[in-house]
Amino acid sequence: MEKSSRSQPDGRAKDRVGSVDPYGFERSEDFDYESYEELMSEYLVVLTRRSIKWSKLLKGKSKVHKNVKVKRYVRKGVPNEHRALIWMTASGAQDQLEKNPNYYQSLLGAQHDPKLVETIRTDLNRTFPDNINFRKTSSPCMQKSLYNVLRAYGHHNPSVGYCQGMNFIAGYLLIITKDEEKSFWLMDALIGRILPDYYSPAMLGLKTDQEVLGELVRLKLPGVWQTMVDHNVMWTLVVSRWFICLYIDILPVETVLRIWDCLFYEGSKILFRVALTLIHHHQAQIQQAQSLPDICQIFKQITHGPFVDECHIFMQKIFTEPGSLSMTTLAKLRETCRARIIAEES
Repeated sequence: MEKSSRSQPDGRAKDRVGSVDPYGFERSEDFDYESYEELMSEYLVVLTRRSIKWSKLLKGKSKVHKNVKVKRYVRKGVPNEHRALIWMTASGAQDQLEKNPNYYQSLLGAQHDPKLVETIRTDLNRTFPDNINFRKTSSPCMQKSLYNVLRAYGHHNPSVGYCQGMNFIAGYLLIITKDEEKSFWLMDALIGRILPDYYSPAMLGLKTDQEVLGELVRLKLPGVWQTMVDHNVMWTLVVSRWFICLYIDILPVETVLRIWDCLFYEGSKILFRVALTLIHHHQAQIQQAQSLPDICQIFKQITHGPFVDECHIFMQKIFTEPGSLSMTTLAKLRETCRARIIAEES
């Protein structure tokens, strides 16, 4: 039976674009196919150009050494076909995998804490219900791989075990690498080195970084900071999901992947650059807020729309709008905020 072509052009755009994105996520009912198609036609030119440059740079190599050129390339976006390789080598995950052959398999065969397994199982169905790859009916079904990676990681790092948010991260890693062992070692790089203490039971690293963001806003955007103080808004209320989910389900998939390219290469300061750019770009709106619910609503809105959809332009902005942001500054702020939180909690 032939599809009836709709009278409005959106129907044709929908047929061309498809109702499922390249990563398996179903598009929402109010998805604007026309503007997406327009956006992608421009972005595809960029992607093709980047793809040619990356192929020349890599020349079939399976490793890449960090240098100024590679950093510049990463900031401009890693083509999907090279993502797993770049994430693995830039984060040190590849080295760990090579130093520990068969370690992942041994973790899967180990005796697992029944409580850990139960918690993971409960969260499996909640992980990307809008992604066709994670449905029990799909073949291959990524739910099984997700279960394996989370179980192995919980056993590998018992002080963290499993906590909510980790399922989404492992899910994204599987979508990109399509490989359990690589996803496991990338989790290890993220949780063990790039984001220390984000997922430990006390979540001290996460709490610290939310406070650090507050300090950075106070220094760089005092008007916004004052608005937050006036309405007594805790940073954790508006940004904790940004940090704990590393922008998954907060920003569009393509934008999140571009952020992760830089996160694996440059470390956690990228998370601050993104947050500061979102806040900086919408500072006028935030400063007009009349109440706490107002502010919460604005923080939800600023992660949608053309500004974040145009990932290429957005990524250029995160390196210019917030101004300088050195690891030294972050380290000092983290030390101060961490001490403050520990003092308050004791």
